[in-house]
Amino acid sequence: MEPRARAGKNVGKMNFTYNELAQLLYSHGDVSRPLPETVRVLDEIVTEFIQGVAFEATRAAQHAGRQKVKFEDFEFAMRRNPYYMGKIQEVFEKKREIEAARKLLDEKDLIKEAEKEEKERGKRGRKAKSAVGGAGGAGGTAEEGEEVLGEQDDDVQAEEDVGSTVRKR
Repeated sequence: MEPRARAGKNVGKMNFTYNELAQLLYSHGDVSRPLPETVRVLDEIVTEFIQGVAFEATRAAQHAGRQKVKFEDFEFAMRRNPYYMGKIQEVFEKKREIEAARKLLDEKDLIKEAEKEEKERGKRGRKAKSAVGGAGGAGGTAEEGEEVLGEQDDDVQAEEDVGSTVRKR
């Protein structure tokens, strides 16, 4: 008897939905509504394949003295088929990239950075207001005043320009 004999609970039952397998078939060139027999056979083939690979990976993990299956166990199970091996490596590489990106963009860090920036803007705004308001010596520069005031600063500048041209006449 084969050590990976199929469990009696899955015999005659579909493990994937009709729509999932129909979409898979359609994406590979079949008609949009395949025959139910075709979908049933594909379900059996895919289920048998997944169980076989999982069994081989589990066997490799047990041989290594582990209870948990790792990526290396799936690599070992797929070592004879370079096409499958490449696909597995590609999926796990994408997983590592996504995890690295998530690590960089940790929500807690973003919140802390936003709070710091908000505090700095508040400090710069107070300095700029005191520098533009004529308090003098507050340490604010004209650039900071322009950043904080925005269009208000432009209106004041335009009024000063108009006033100076009227005086010149």
